[in-house]
Amino acid sequence: MNDLDQSFLEHSAAEQARQAAESWLAAIETALASRDVARIGALFHEDCHWRDILAFTWNLSSAQGRDSVAAHLAAGQERIGAHGFHLPAGRKPPRNVKRLGIDSVEAIYEFKTTDGQGAGILRLSPAHGGEMKAWLLSTTLESLDGHEEMIGANRPTGTAYSRNFGGDNWEDVRRKAVAYADREPTVLVIGGAQAGLSIAARLNQLGVDTLVVEKWPHIGDSWRKRYHSLALHNSIHLNHLPYMEFPPTWPKYIPKGMLGNWFEFYADAMEINCWTDTEFVGATWDETAKCWTARLKGSDGTERVVRPRHLVFANGVSSYPMVPDVPGLQDFKGEILHSEGFDSGAGWEGKNAFILGTGSSANDIALDLHSHGVHTTLIQRGSTTVVSIDPSARLNEAIWDEGGALEDCDLIVSAATPPLIIKAYKAVTQRMLELDKNMIQGLKGIGFKHDIGEDETGHQMKYFRRGGGYNLDAGSSDLMIKGEIGLLQYDRIERFTAHGILLKDGSTLPADLLVLATGYYPQMELVRRALGEEMVERIGPVWGIGEDGELNNMFRRTPQEGLWFIAGGLAQCRINSKYLALQIKATELGKLGPL
Repeated sequence: MNDLDQSFLEHSAAEQARQAAESWLAAIETALASRDVARIGALFHEDCHWRDILAFTWNLSSAQGRDSVAAHLAAGQERIGAHGFHLPAGRKPPRNVKRLGIDSVEAIYEFKTTDGQGAGILRLSPAHGGEMKAWLLSTTLESLDGHEEMIGANRPTGTAYSRNFGGDNWEDVRRKAVAYADREPTVLVIGGAQAGLSIAARLNQLGVDTLVVEKWPHIGDSWRKRYHSLALHNSIHLNHLPYMEFPPTWPKYIPKGMLGNWFEFYADAMEINCWTDTEFVGATWDETAKCWTARLKGSDGTERVVRPRHLVFANGVSSYPMVPDVPGLQDFKGEILHSEGFDSGAGWEGKNAFILGTGSSANDIALDLHSHGVHTTLIQRGSTTVVSIDPSARLNEAIWDEGGALEDCDLIVSAATPPLIIKAYKAVTQRMLELDKNMIQGLKGIGFKHDIGEDETGHQMKYFRRGGGYNLDAGSSDLMIKGEIGLLQYDRIERFTAHGILLKDGSTLPADLLVLATGYYPQMELVRRALGEEMVERIGPVWGIGEDGELNNMFRRTPQEGLWFIAGGLAQCRINSKYLALQIKATELGKLGPL
């Protein structure tokens, strides 16, 4: 087949995909207008999935099965009057893809509702008889009519300070905005890393006055102050923050210092109001005034009270370092550090170091210590999922690897329903096992306890369910297999002693340094300390998978009015900050009330 023939076939396939998508979108618009459940259902496969993000339900929700999907769409249509379904110009065109083993036509489409503009993903495959029916549909609210993001053609004019001779210039405007001397912030965001910066940037573009408080002296310090050798474990092309992509000259895996500096630059460039060296002490909700009374404390001991209508916790999946109850730990005379406080192996050359834990932080710290000539041993307490960063972990970046606009890739990723996510992770985990076969066999050969998750979904679901329990391997596994980094099973330990570790067989291992890579308390501990036990009981768990398959209380309304949570990796914060910001803006407009 020559190039001309190949080009013709590709064009023909693309045209067929376009026609199938257009035909289906016209049919769903007509069916939705009728609000006839049977007519809507006829356009779907019996085993189908629907993922809604705010458009039909003002929630993050899903449905599975033709009858359930059709009923939910019909019910939502009563309120939102979805219409104007079409294939937009300038976005990924309909194309033939294979998703979860299903040959499909995949299309990005747009539509309108009574609230604003929507977009979604449609996947079609042939039913019996050849008719193209949907096995996946996502419906996502992208913007609110009359309150679109102030970007592109809708950017601010700058008239408040441009050529304002004799008046405030931009620096004056920014200084007054950050001071909050004459007003209260509408939103108080706690935490100035990727989660806090993402939601603040989004809210700024929706015209919602937002203040970020960060306990460190500078934005970005939450990354700069972590261990010396830290770099991101996933690729740069999926880690951009909203509105501003990383420079094309940057490395694939970003070092912590570069990322910290970028965060500080980003906060300035996006005109985010930040108070650094400022700790959130606590807050109470005023039901009458419908606002929080929040106490903030500077490093100099000064306190200030602010009264925002919304409180956003954006300080990570975890909160305070967890120190386990280890027999004899109080007797140990060497140095004890939690992984949060570890910087570098420099100065420990020739010494004996033990790391309690076998997750990513533990293994990265082991590599750092080993590179400095430290006799290093990992202590394993429970089984761990181990995945090579490249190529295995990169399988989870497949959508972004396909190319195209970042917002299109994000839309495709967010279209997956919880059951499909589980199915996808199971398939990816099996492929990871193939790619990492030799490494895993080598680890098991030295007695390492390895698992692939409680339901064979690998490290990703471990992250969503518990925030840890896995290692994205950067080379420590090979060193363990070779015996250059030691491995000690915790169940062999009797207790810690003044100068080392007493094993159950009576022998002693000398130790100079113990690093506790034992994780953190869940974010609920921060809520407990800042908002009280009653609030913990009212809102329930934060993070972890709920009964509906979604993350508990994340990126959406909680049982407490005006209380929101955002956390996760950079891509997760970029994607979900958009939807969290839309909900806060809708609340301010009176479109969205308490749960």
